[in-house]
Amino acid sequence: MALVRAEGLHKDYQVGELAVPAIRGVDFVIEPGSFVCFVGPSGSGKTTLLNMIGCLDRPTAGHLSVLDTQVSDLDRRPAAAFRGEHIGFVFQDFNLIPVLTAYENVEYPLIMVQKWPAGERRARVRSLLAAAGIEEQADKRPDQLSGGQKQRVAVARALVTNPKLVLADEPTANLDHKTAYRIIDLMRRLRDEFGTSFVFSTHDPKIMGEAEVTFELEDGLLHQKEEEASP
Repeated sequence: MALVRAEGLHKDYQVGELAVPAIRGVDFVIEPGSFVCFVGPSGSGKTTLLNMIGCLDRPTAGHLSVLDTQVSDLDRRPAAAFRGEHIGFVFQDFNLIPVLTAYENVEYPLIMVQKWPAGERRARVRSLLAAAGIEEQADKRPDQLSGGQKQRVAVARALVTNPKLVLADEPTANLDHKTAYRIIDLMRRLRDEFGTSFVFSTHDPKIMGEAEVTFELEDGLLHQKEEEASP
């Protein structure tokens, strides 16, 4: 079973009386356990595609399935429930809650979305903080962390609900060169450990070089090329 399958996918945005096409009838498949990136210039449709895969936006036309569910047919509440159960997110600006500690930021989805019992929450959060190499930062708030540490917290938070899919929108854009490589290596290690698929939108050649499959977008049209990931 494909993890994600798109067939004839379109997305238009209404600007006044005009329908402006962002995605123009694309087809693609993402397999389980993949390390995939969507690349292309600004405005090419990368983030739009991620938003549709992540049930944050609905296609104008076509079919989109994630984990064998037709997410293109889901209304707002079912889409939110599906997203909370199956999909994690990593953002370029981290999107951490500033008043919460690193531990609490990672724990948050288990309380608000999946409502895990306290003991199971503690064990899961501690294991993800350790896997991300930030257990010593557990009691610090985001303003006490470096950019790389914030992104490690964000990656741990994305994985804490044990999703099959993590969507990462420009996850290294606000990181220096050395830190970006460490974050990419972390995500690859966690993919190998947990079997989670990572799908990126990016301009970053570091991520492109690590991707196993690259989808190139331009003017809402898609081309795929197979990549040999760096050793």
